[in-house]
Amino acid sequence: MTEKTVQKMDFKKRNIVIALMVAMFLGAVEGTVVTTAMPTIARDLNGFELISWIFSLYLLTSAISTPIYGKLADLYGRKNMLSLGIFIFLVGSSLCGISGNMLQLMVFRCVQGLGAGAILTITYTIVGDIFTLSERAKVQGWISSVWGISSLIGPFLGGFLIDTLSWHWIFFINLPFGILSIILIQRYLDESFKKKKHPIDYAGAFTLSAAIIALLYSFVSTGENKGSFMISMAISLSAAFILFVIFYIIESKAEEPIIPFDTFTKTNALINTVSFLLSAVLMGFDVYLPIYIQTVLGYGPTISGLCLAPMSISWLLSSVILGDVIPKYGAKKVITVSGIVVLLSCILLLTLNAESSLIAIIVYSFFSGFGFGGALATLTIVIQSSVGYEKRGAVTASNSLLRTIGQTIGVSIYGGLLNFNMQYSSSAMPGIHIVFISFVILSAVSLLTSVMLLTYPKTQILPHN
Repeated sequence: MTEKTVQKMDFKKRNIVIALMVAMFLGAVEGTVVTTAMPTIARDLNGFELISWIFSLYLLTSAISTPIYGKLADLYGRKNMLSLGIFIFLVGSSLCGISGNMLQLMVFRCVQGLGAGAILTITYTIVGDIFTLSERAKVQGWISSVWGISSLIGPFLGGFLIDTLSWHWIFFINLPFGILSIILIQRYLDESFKKKKHPIDYAGAFTLSAAIIALLYSFVSTGENKGSFMISMAISLSAAFILFVIFYIIESKAEEPIIPFDTFTKTNALINTVSFLLSAVLMGFDVYLPIYIQTVLGYGPTISGLCLAPMSISWLLSSVILGDVIPKYGAKKVITVSGIVVLLSCILLLTLNAESSLIAIIVYSFFSGFGFGGALATLTIVIQSSVGYEKRGAVTASNSLLRTIGQTIGVSIYGGLLNFNMQYSSSAMPGIHIVFISFVILSAVSLLTSVMLLTYPKTQILPHN
């Protein structure tokens, strides 16, 4: 956040930015801290075989609650819904901190995830509401950079708390940050909308939640053998398809649908597709570059985290220039050029081998940040600008949901490719290369989809309202 830019913002906006960054920090640092502490927690609670569920359930409940919070934010205001989400997150964190066994921890992680769904959605919705176009790109970049900061300090924070206090404190540490965020939001975020009673689409919320559970379960579930896994996946996908059809029927008749299907224009459908694909590739970078650094090159977690730090730096730099670039060249061209950068970054990964230097990884990471930062920030701006205030929360939530699903499915596919190739090789390098090739394929498809955007009429970037 440069001094010149800060001076341009009034006092309220600056405090709102702080509140949003603190809120996002809660959701971002949670993953890295818990990952670091999970072996200690599982040892203390005697539940190593349940470790994967601690992460899967958190991801699942955050995905389910994302579109629901988006709609509620449109109906009842961003301020109260975000504050409620943070409060639920803090309650879940406190309960996790006093867990006495793995079953309790799994249940309380679900509560945490329900709160996280609001944080990851309404934060960006508020940015679209109150900031101008030039400010919007910068603020989104600052908020997104929190993820990079969290990936760096998370392991250190987790290790410090475990060594000096206990693993319980990795959950309790969230309380002061969350309380500060709620106070700033309630004090400085002004909203003006007509308060009236709205019918809640309970049937739509329930059906959508069930459909998401079935879809994500089909990719994260594992069987004892290949046959049982394929059967489980086929049943889950079939159930998900049927539930989504039912959900569509319900929403087409609902007075206040959770997801307004009239917002799914051809342009928005392409934007959501690009978001889905790029999120899958980004998650691959975040997960498999550290795996490559640690398993192939033999470095520790700290080094692998530091090698990804340049991505956050370039991501932030890209957001700084977007405010000037988007009005001049157009959002679709920015998305396309950013897609080219992402594709080139993925191709560069194919040059890595067992003798590669850390300098090469740092350079590739830095280069990729421009692509991911430019594309994802601009995609959010465009999707929010396609509708007015009354539907902005819903479209932002839908886009966030698709990004989460893209990350989940992407990681599942990468894991399957890696495990399959590891069966036929004693070295991890061939398996990692296959994963990198899948990055290239997904980023190429994403780029082609971005090019299709150029054939549609010029996208109108609406002013904040």
